[in-house]
Amino acid sequence: MSAVPEASPALIAAREAEALVAQSLQDHRNFLLEAGAGAGKTYSLVEALKYLIEHEGPKLRRNHQRIACITYTNAATAVINSRIDSNPLVVVDTIHAFCWSLVRRFQPALRPLIAVMLEWEEKLAEADGIGSRIVEYELGHRRVTADAVTLHHDDVLRLMVSLLPNVKFQALLAQQYPFVLIDEYQDTDAAVMTGMSKHLLGRATGPMIGLFGDHWQRIYDKTCGHVTHEALTEIGKKANFRSATRIVDVLNRMRPELPQAVMDEGFVGSAMAFHTNAWQGERRSGAGGGHWRGDLPADVAHAYLATLIKKLEGDGWDLTPPRTKVLMLTHNVLASEQGYDSISKIFSYTDQYIKKEDPLIAFFCDVLEPACTAFHHKRFGEMFSLLGGPAPAVSSHADKFAWSSSMDGLIRIRLDGTIGQVLDYMLKHARPQLPDALLDAVHEADEWNGEEGGEPPRRVRQLRQLRDVPYKEVIALDRFIDGHTPFATKHSVKGDEFENVLIVLGRGWNKYNFDQFLQWSAEGAPAGKQDAFERNRNLFYVCCSRPTTRLALIFTQELSDASLAVLDNWFDGAMEPAPAPQED
Repeated sequence: MSAVPEASPALIAAREAEALVAQSLQDHRNFLLEAGAGAGKTYSLVEALKYLIEHEGPKLRRNHQRIACITYTNAATAVINSRIDSNPLVVVDTIHAFCWSLVRRFQPALRPLIAVMLEWEEKLAEADGIGSRIVEYELGHRRVTADAVTLHHDDVLRLMVSLLPNVKFQALLAQQYPFVLIDEYQDTDAAVMTGMSKHLLGRATGPMIGLFGDHWQRIYDKTCGHVTHEALTEIGKKANFRSATRIVDVLNRMRPELPQAVMDEGFVGSAMAFHTNAWQGERRSGAGGGHWRGDLPADVAHAYLATLIKKLEGDGWDLTPPRTKVLMLTHNVLASEQGYDSISKIFSYTDQYIKKEDPLIAFFCDVLEPACTAFHHKRFGEMFSLLGGPAPAVSSHADKFAWSSSMDGLIRIRLDGTIGQVLDYMLKHARPQLPDALLDAVHEADEWNGEEGGEPPRRVRQLRQLRDVPYKEVIALDRFIDGHTPFATKHSVKGDEFENVLIVLGRGWNKYNFDQFLQWSAEGAPAGKQDAFERNRNLFYVCCSRPTTRLALIFTQELSDASLAVLDNWFDGAMEPAPAPQED
């Protein structure tokens, strides 16, 4: 990004917000900085840290205290540390690591809390109870040894919630960290934020809490979203340093309560929307899942997308991956584009494979694929950890050869064989082993006979169908989920920016219906539907706010007149029928 001119409207708006943040820090007053997409939220957070280091540093050093800065990814931790030169007065850590640093000191209180968690019931029963075992948190896998219990990531947050009402715990937190700043506050676990609001916000003796984020960019489940509290001052940062004026105009019409000033009024860019209502054929009816209702057939949707891409290229778009991101908010086109079409047709709901709700897909993407990558790069400790615990005894040359030979064979068959052949290979060689639950499911699918003419259970049917799918589709699916392609879904681009963004919106997500969302934007969400409205709104906003220069949307689902009117308003008339595909 080029240098920001002193007279930049965005810079003027940003300075106003940052002055209010500095005043809140000076007054030790809790605050929430609501910073829309492109507003420079991380910059404001870093400036707040620098202010505290300068003005509170001497007192903190005398009292052996530090500033806590909570983030949600290791990447964010690294960025913030780099911008404050890893100042020792600041602890920048993920929410799980921060919570564990506090709760670990309360060992006697932790044991009875863990003992009543349902997830621990079976493991602790086999170990004759938790006893006096030390509570540890290492790799995030539940495990019981003779001397210790090791926590899952979720356990750490639940223990934090359970201890927050404890007055001694509150005092320890406030004494150790008089200032707590939370990055991307809207992504905080809902129960953790509720506990902090109830027991820390407004507490006379601190800590002072500063929240930085944007509740319109909350797109993860079980997170808190917007936070309100009588002891919390809300500050709006009404700036956009990312996007051209046409794009910011769309965002401001969409979100008039937090209008953003642009960085450069002469940087115009473009923003347009296209619909496919003119198509005369029969749309999908929703048979087998109403979440497809009203969308184009997959081949027609693909043809519309290809035609629009040609038009955009003619208008000067560079569609190469470094310059353009295609965001697929539909699975009508995406699966065939990315090479996992057969997998997509086996499951009724996209969340089963995209969110890895299916246990076999989860095992392949979260365990087997990263384990094969670790083996390829000779990171054997990481490989064994991914495969489920401590490394087995591999002391002799024969053991090492057996593991190496087995993994070499597995890597080869992944590239040339089917999912069934990969499973059979693992069953035969047992290096690595399938988890017991998957092993039982595979055996059940193989052995199920049923009554003559009877339909197999859904899980048996899916496993049998998956057996015939080339394993390369799993690799393609895994690459897509992890964002290693020009295409993407919502989660892989949050926080990113691109020169050009093309968004394809359709059906196929059982939790998303953009025609309905647009109608509700005009009419208001019905009673009981606010969560569904915000889920759709936030995803739409996150995607529309990614580009710096050019934004285009194409809807493959049919839109109502009310939805068309909303889009026409947001895009100020820059909405039109998508160019029709030419028949061969």
